[in-house]
Amino acid sequence: MSHYRRARVPGGTYFFTVVTHDRLPLFTSDANIQRLRTALRRTQQAHPFRIDAMVVLPDHLHALWTLPPDDGDYPRRWKVLKALFTQSQPDVPGEYARRAGGAPVWQRRYWEHLIRDDNDFRRHQDYIHYNPVKHGLVAHPGAWPHSSFHRAVERGWYPPDWGASEPTTVVGMEFE
Repeated sequence: MSHYRRARVPGGTYFFTVVTHDRLPLFTSDANIQRLRTALRRTQQAHPFRIDAMVVLPDHLHALWTLPPDDGDYPRRWKVLKALFTQSQPDVPGEYARRAGGAPVWQRRYWEHLIRDDNDFRRHQDYIHYNPVKHGLVAHPGAWPHSSFHRAVERGWYPPDWGASEPTTVVGMEFE
């Protein structure tokens, strides 16, 4: 079995890409979006972290998380979150939930990147918020409902029309 070396820095900020198994479009239903939100909240209650930015697309999600100062264990958080979401799935044999020999919900692995500095943070935050446009799902980030972009606009971090064209901060960034 392979053992992957991952940077685990207590209090670190990380960028993640997490994909559904076989790219199943699980997050096209409002019920599954709500199940994911519930799993996130429950995971945060058990193992605190801050969500700095996040977008949920039909078959994957991107997130920026900051961990508590004394904790670098993000793998546990993803394990808990994935398990809670999977357990919340209705019995749909062989399609979405791993039940009675059904297919798994998530890809086994995920992409993780330790954020190095403010510029790295901003580039990954922009990548997250621009991702629905990159995938051709909407014309601008504000049109995608499952994104922290709306909260960022409310806080004054972005103008409402940001991302109508590809930002230079995300050119060449690929994590999927």
